[in-house]
Amino acid sequence: MKGLDLYTETAKTSAGVVIRRYSTSFSWASRLFERPVREHIARVYALVRLADEIVDGPAEAAGLDVRMREKLLDELEDETERALRIGFSTNLVVHAFALTAREHGFGMELCTPFFASMRRDLDEDVWDADALDDYIYGSAEVVGLMCLAVFESRRSRGGAPARSGDQDRTLHDGARRLGAAFQKVNFLRDFADDRGALGRTYFAETADGLTDDAKAHIVASIRADLRAADQAVPLLDRACRAPVWAAQALFRELTDRIEATPAEVLATTRVRVPDAVKARILVRALAMKAMR
Repeated sequence: MKGLDLYTETAKTSAGVVIRRYSTSFSWASRLFERPVREHIARVYALVRLADEIVDGPAEAAGLDVRMREKLLDELEDETERALRIGFSTNLVVHAFALTAREHGFGMELCTPFFASMRRDLDEDVWDADALDDYIYGSAEVVGLMCLAVFESRRSRGGAPARSGDQDRTLHDGARRLGAAFQKVNFLRDFADDRGALGRTYFAETADGLTDDAKAHIVASIRADLRAADQAVPLLDRACRAPVWAAQALFRELTDRIEATPAEVLATTRVRVPDAVKARILVRALAMKAMR
């Protein structure tokens, strides 16, 4: 193997390294997918993570101010757009992502809102309801739609019959709502860091601090999102149902633990799912996969 083939395989491998190093939960859940789907999901995750690391974390730790981080984010968006157009990037993560996007028929219509939300993390500290909805759409719901495009491509290649309009709408809504649920869970789980270290308040009702009433309201919205996502799972390609269920189950477990944690504790600590519980979810998902 040499030339473009070697470069492309290296790019694909780099995306796999990113998801394994940065997210144990998503990494093990994604392993339930068949290999081609698993690799595509890793490429989506890798680009999302790269942008997030520009906004927070390494870029800031390296001493880059807000304006420089914004410039780097703009450059990453430009590089992504170009790679989607020409099918090549000097950035390995972007190159791998572009391969997936081009193969599965999505592009800047989903990437532009994503980068817009990442940019807002550099500029906004307190969010009203409309701004939060826009942010969640760009930061999480479009990622769900990217993954859905991968799932649906696998299904269509298997010769499955066309869906009805209602089924398409259920899947589209489910993908968005699952992404929204994941994001809201992360907001509550990371409340201490977001507010303390980053100075961000995503929910207006927590501007003066997290209360049990505010937490209950947010948890209720998460559960509503998860219920909507549940409607979509039976419509997915059979090979994709168990991994998606596993991811939902993990975040349901997180939601349960967040609900059981007093607001004053949640405001200073990060709730986690024990490895033993993750293992039980994985075992059940494996059983579901074996029965399909």
